[in-house]
Amino acid sequence: MKATLLKSTIVALAASVLSITSVWAGEMATPEEAKALSQKAAAEAKKNQEVAFAAFEEANGPFQEKDLYVFCMDMEGKMVFHAKKPELVGKNLIDFNKYGDTLFKDMIKVAKNDGSGWVNYKWPYPGSEEVREKASWIEAVDDKYFCGVGAYK
Repeated sequence: MKATLLKSTIVALAASVLSITSVWAGEMATPEEAKALSQKAAAEAKKNQEVAFAAFEEANGPFQEKDLYVFCMDMEGKMVFHAKKPELVGKNLIDFNKYGDTLFKDMIKVAKNDGSGWVNYKWPYPGSEEVREKASWIEAVDDKYFCGVGAYK
């Protein structure tokens, strides 16, 4: 009896995990979608930063699609906006290197030197502790800050 109950529980748990995984996988955006959203966000921020940031944080708004969201950072490494982690706003992350790369320094370099471009780095995959390859499209708003949107590869 216990073995049958255990077997049923394991089968149900496995089915749940597969179901959740397939739903989540369908919600993952492509790097091309991240680039388009980043460009759209920077254009909006250039018009009016305050209005743009309010739009970026709307959970069901036009700046949060699938697993994509907008973040903005100044050229000194201070986070000025983050749609998913508002507790990072105001923190200087220039020296962040938890996963083996200096992603924020790299983002600033792209924003300052090129105005826009890809930055590749490693980041934990949502719902797990697995660190995977991710890329963010960085788009300078002006000479003071940039916005970015990232997608897993």
